[in-house]
Amino acid sequence: MPLFIILSLALTYLVHTDSHWQQMLISSPAVLYVSSTLAAVSLIASAFKKIPLEIIYDVFSSSVLIIWFYYWKSIPLFKEDSPIFFFFPVYFSLMAAFVSAFFSSQKQQFDAESFRQMQAISKLSRLQPRVVMLCVLGRLSWYDNYLLFPTIMTLLFARFALSNLLQENN
Repeated sequence: MPLFIILSLALTYLVHTDSHWQQMLISSPAVLYVSSTLAAVSLIASAFKKIPLEIIYDVFSSSVLIIWFYYWKSIPLFKEDSPIFFFFPVYFSLMAAFVSAFFSSQKQQFDAESFRQMQAISKLSRLQPRVVMLCVLGRLSWYDNYLLFPTIMTLLFARFALSNLLQENN
């Protein structure tokens, strides 16, 4: 998920430096429309499985991050220098880097029984990638619970790790 990691770190920098790019990002509805379209296309593409899952997860996570930043930065519930806009993107980039690096390097250490259990977990309908992606999109509008979005994004990272492990072992 290199695009997502770079975008998360860029948002952290923009918030920390109070750049004019930040104002353009939260004031331009075109950014919201493009990000929403990319999220919807990647959600639909996950159902058809024609595009590699790494690309789908990367594009979806990046577009949802921009949607989150656009909506949450513009609501008056949070102050301009609220730590939520600085720490969440750092958390997202560290978590995505950890999941990408750790689980892809550990794929040789799983035995056949563990691999079968991971396949059984992956086949559960509640943990399908598009279901988790729909949950992420749905949680964007719940402003009162600001910890719900990073929690669901963490679940998306876990699902990415599981998909990545199963895809590489096949």
